Amino acid sequence: MKEQFYAYIQNLQDQIVAGLEAVDGQAKFREDLWDRTEGGGGRTRVIENGAVFEKGGVNISAVHGKLPDSMQKLFNVGEAEFFACGLSLVLHPKNPMVPTVHANWRYFEMYDDNGNVIQQWFGGGQDLTPYYLFEEDAIHFHQTCKTACDKHNPEFYPKYKKQCDAYFWNAHRNEARGIGGLFFDYCKETEEMKIQNWFNFISEVGNSFLEAYVLIVEKRKSLAYTPEHKTWQEIRRGRYVEFNLVHDKGTLFGLKTNGRIESILMSLPPHVQWVYDHNSEPGSEEEKLVNVLENPRDWV
Repeated sequence: MKEQFYAYIQNLQDQIVAGLEAVDGQAKFREDLWDRTEGGGGRTRVIENGAVFEKGGVNISAVHGKLPDSMQKLFNVGEAEFFACGLSLVLHPKNPMVPTVHANWRYFEMYDDNGNVIQQWFGGGQDLTPYYLFEEDAIHFHQTCKTACDKHNPEFYPKYKKQCDAYFWNAHRNEARGIGGLFFDYCKETEEMKIQNWFNFISEVGNSFLEAYVLIVEKRKSLAYTPEHKTWQEIRRGRYVEFNLVHDKGTLFGLKTNGRIESILMSLPPHVQWVYDHNSEPGSEEEKLVNVLENPRDWV
């Protein structure tokens, strides 16, 4: 399974990068190959200062070795060997009318002393973080997620949408990071869902990503915006940074397993503001967004 999934994310990275370069029309992704001292490595691809994308990355990694002490405590196990691979992407557009997007699809294995797999699971998801709310975009993104889920189990979308709303919640701000999407973790083999079935589901979701996002980018990338719109975007980006550094499991896993720091912090936007006690004008488009972030909605 690990060979099958790693081959899949290598191909998916190529597809997504090609699709995003076509949308941007100006910038190209820069590639860095890197090795991890303890075992494994990755392929980081970053785009900066494009016509559409101010900064973004589409990264894959496959790492292995001794499970770090911090992760042993998390999984409540003793010393063990592990393997983890995944694709992680974040895109921060220049135009505040275009939403930021994040996605991640990953696979994990843990082994006994004889090298036998004793635990294995998939995880991942995708979520949208707009700065200005276009309801048709939210509906399109969620409908694409639902369509991919429904091909495998009609219970998946409502379950993983709810988990997404709960996970991407900035508890210290009492608001969501964005308008959600899907979030699933510890997807293990059962009688109903063999590990191959989980692979089929994850790859369905991964394959739907460009359809979910690119249509929105194409619609919004040429809309006019003001310096005030840009300021609001940068204030909201501050909330994005707060979530990633305080709550995000993927960021924390990378930092605790001696991951490549440039790849881990690729998710952070280049220009951010923190304004003291900032409040939106009553009745404004900014307030409309905040109201939805404070009270997550069902979009489909």
